[in-house]
Amino acid sequence: MQLKIIKLLSSSLLLAVSSVSANETINICPDDSSKAAIHSVLTTLLQNAQAEENGGFGFHMWASVVNRAGEVCAIARSSKDGAGDQWPGSRVIAAQKANTANAFSLPGFALSTANLHEATQDGGSLFGLQASNPVDVSVAYAGDFDAYGTVNDAMLGKKIGGVNVFGGGLALYNSEGLLMGALGVSGDSSCADHNIAWRIRHAANLDFVPAGPSPEGNDQIIYTGETGDAGSPGFEHPDCGHTEKTVATTLAITQAIIGQ
Repeated sequence: MQLKIIKLLSSSLLLAVSSVSANETINICPDDSSKAAIHSVLTTLLQNAQAEENGGFGFHMWASVVNRAGEVCAIARSSKDGAGDQWPGSRVIAAQKANTANAFSLPGFALSTANLHEATQDGGSLFGLQASNPVDVSVAYAGDFDAYGTVNDAMLGKKIGGVNVFGGGLALYNSEGLLMGALGVSGDSSCADHNIAWRIRHAANLDFVPAGPSPEGNDQIIYTGETGDAGSPGFEHPDCGHTEKTVATTLAITQAIIGQ
C-alpha cells in the first residue's frame, strides 16, 4: 500500500503525457480533480524523506513542484501542526529552488541548484545570476498564512520566479527522459535540503536524468574539491559542516532512461 501511494505522484503528474505530441510541452500542474491527491502524495513523500537521516538539523520542511512553464503545481509542508513549524521564509525558497532547477535544466542536461553555487560567487562565470529572474513578491506573499502548504495555498497556479544557488532544487524527468518541471525543498541546511529533494525525486520515479555535471553524469551535489577527472569544474558546493556529505554518498543513483 505504501509503495502504491508513493507512486501516485509520478502517475498523477504523468497523466497528460499520452494526450500530447512529442513537440508539445507537458503540463504537469493538476486540475481541480487531482490537486488534492497530488498534494497528499507530495506531503507523504516529503514527510518520509524528512524522517530519514539527511545530515542536517532535522527541521520540518517545505516542498514545491513547478511545471515546465514555471507555474507552481503543488506546495507541501512536513509538519502536521501548521505553517509556523517550518521556517516561514523557506516556503518561498522551496518554490524559488524549483523554479531555478526548471529554468536552468534542459531536456538533455540537468543542473541542480547546488550545481550553480560556485559559478555565481564573486568572480565566477555566472556572478549576478541570482538577480536575473527576481521572485514575484505579489505571488510569494499573497494569501492566508495558515493556508500555506495546503491545497489552498495562494501561490498555486502562478509563476513565482526567482533564482536560488544552493542545494535543494532538482529537475524532474520521466522514464522517457522528458523534462516535466522541477522540485524544490527548503527548511534545513542547504546540503540536507538537497538530500531530501533527492529522496523525494527518486521515490516519485522522476529521476531519469539524461546528463549533468557531476562525476556520475547527473545533477548530484558536487562538494568542493570532489570534481575529479570525470566531473565538470565550476559546479561545486561547500560542505555544510554536518554529515550531509556522507549521506549524499549513500543515496540512490539516478535511473537510466528507458531505451538508452
